[in-house]
Amino acid sequence: MKLGFYANYSEDTVRFAAETGFECLELSAWPNSALNADLITDERIEEMQKNLQKHHIEISTLGFYPNYLDCNRENGVEAQRYFLKVLELAEKMNVKTVSTFAGRNQKKTVEENIPLFKEVFSRFCEEAEKRDIQIAIENCPMVNHITQEGLNIAYSPEIWEVLFETVPSTKLGLEIDPAHMVWQGIDYVKAIHEFGDKIFHAHAKDMEVLYDVKARTGQFGQLFSKVNDLGHGWWRARTPGWGEVKWDKFITALLEVDYKGNLVIEHEDDVFAKAIEMKEIQEESDIVNNYVQDRNGLILGYRTLKALIP
Repeated sequence: MKLGFYANYSEDTVRFAAETGFECLELSAWPNSALNADLITDERIEEMQKNLQKHHIEISTLGFYPNYLDCNRENGVEAQRYFLKVLELAEKMNVKTVSTFAGRNQKKTVEENIPLFKEVFSRFCEEAEKRDIQIAIENCPMVNHITQEGLNIAYSPEIWEVLFETVPSTKLGLEIDPAHMVWQGIDYVKAIHEFGDKIFHAHAKDMEVLYDVKARTGQFGQLFSKVNDLGHGWWRARTPGWGEVKWDKFITALLEVDYKGNLVIEHEDDVFAKAIEMKEIQEESDIVNNYVQDRNGLILGYRTLKALIP
């Protein structure tokens, strides 16, 4: 199990990763990333791969997390088109996993989204099987705490079971992130043991619960005061070691189910990120581009996790 972090590719990022001791990276493959699947040339791919090899950094997965089932059909169709290009790019780069969301029609229930998921991901998995690429769905619900509308139905073990029954492909699995399970009250160790053979990739993000805030706002979060981070007011993402995830138990569970993938820090810690100048965040790719600039959070996360990985 190699340790890495999620980032947009740059030579500086690769250099930092190697100097810190990281051995892999999840690379952003969004349209506004260095790995734009529509525009990148074979020559540029070769340059990137040579630089990664020079620094002994493995590409753990390509990351693209849009909403394929968006109630705005035009947005969903474009995301679907681009995802197929990301699969093509992954094959070209010999990257065996692509990480993403399941998506969600925001105006429908989870159950009503299942036929939509089947239609889209049956096609995705057919392409993934042809190219021998794994699709790893992350378990973040992407819920707007004001509207209570979500962008990803794949957030709980109950739902995972239905998704895997609906699209029974060996190339469809999970990218598990314990942080989202902490604030939802889901047992991540039990989930790992139940779905071990479906875990294709793992994110390392911690979760801090602000119990004094939650005692006043309740489970659904802060509604009338500004939330100054990516959480719901009573919870916020932290770098590994600064929240409630028991990393020794999480890693032990992964080892017990014979997990063969890597562990990648997804840096969304606003406490440490205050040290950098943040640009406007409009989509998930902007989160990656912003937070990875804070090297202190990544270094602290590395120190926490490295001591726990055999």
